[in-house]
Amino acid sequence: MNKSSKIYVAGHRGLVGSAIVKNLLEKGYTNIITKTHSEVDLTNQEATAQFFKEYTPEYVFLAAAKVGGIVANNTYRADFIYSNLMIQNNVIHQSYLHNVKKLLFLGSTCIYPKNAAQPLEENSLLTNELEYTNEPYAIAKIAGIKMCESYNIQYNTNFISVMPTNLYGPNDNFDLEKSHVLPALIRKIHLAKLLSEHKEEEVIKNLKVTSIEEAKSYLSSFGVNEEAVEIWGSGKPKREFLWSEDMADACVHIMGKVNFSDVKNTNSSEIKNTHINIGTGKEVSIKELAELIKLKIGFTGKLNFNTSKPDGTMRKVTDVKKLHQLGWKHTIELEEGIDRMYEWYKQLEVD
Repeated sequence: MNKSSKIYVAGHRGLVGSAIVKNLLEKGYTNIITKTHSEVDLTNQEATAQFFKEYTPEYVFLAAAKVGGIVANNTYRADFIYSNLMIQNNVIHQSYLHNVKKLLFLGSTCIYPKNAAQPLEENSLLTNELEYTNEPYAIAKIAGIKMCESYNIQYNTNFISVMPTNLYGPNDNFDLEKSHVLPALIRKIHLAKLLSEHKEEEVIKNLKVTSIEEAKSYLSSFGVNEEAVEIWGSGKPKREFLWSEDMADACVHIMGKVNFSDVKNTNSSEIKNTHINIGTGKEVSIKELAELIKLKIGFTGKLNFNTSKPDGTMRKVTDVKKLHQLGWKHTIELEEGIDRMYEWYKQLEVD
């Protein structure tokens, strides 16, 4: 991949895609192709085929996906499996048909069995049942991994799959219903602090409502008020978090320096589990995470853990030995990342 190569970043407005574009530009790549959903609907086979025919990208970062937290995954199960399968099928197949030199497919560590041994090794894929709440999304991502492997085996393509841990960073989704745990906690605790400080106009502006009564009613449905913030589950599950710009740097590193031949097992007749975990290898409980965010934001109220709600997988931390062997390691630790994330979110409010 040279500085003038035609590089298509699918999903460039998302958390990872926007970070990949930023990383590429900072490293001097000058021919980056981006298209919004309204310009190219990647779930549409004909539209995707026409795009590849017209633009003929040489390298593809497949970061486009339908994503969400535990509530969204469990509620919109059909949407998650359909949209993700369609996007993957279309982009991967068209990349093959149009002789893309290398494709990087982004999955998720939710592909692993819910009771897999920790830390999660790549070889634990398909060894047991998945976590129910995000099973449709996980199955779609597993299909993406197998599609990349299968095309590599049958057609000698160079398609690589990476499985990021929980990501957070600039351009994250802060929607209270659909966001992941870290941005959701930041927004909930931030709003609770504003309520406790009687900054009603800021709350109204944040939620884009017409009155403080409407705002309080809406927030109460999420267990947020001036005295407390409700958090789903016991707080005991442990999670790993990676700064999105670190993730982007890992993706660009792998795209530039790693080939399928570097990750396939040459000691077996079976080629499988060629995907690469991307993470920090470090974990924190949801309770510890919430308390850290509460401290950073300066909220003095309570954190109420609703144990009637599902915890999801109790522990999920990646084994990153393969990633380190391929020459990459994260640089942003969680405390620094939360500081950066909160400052970015506050600036978002101002803008």
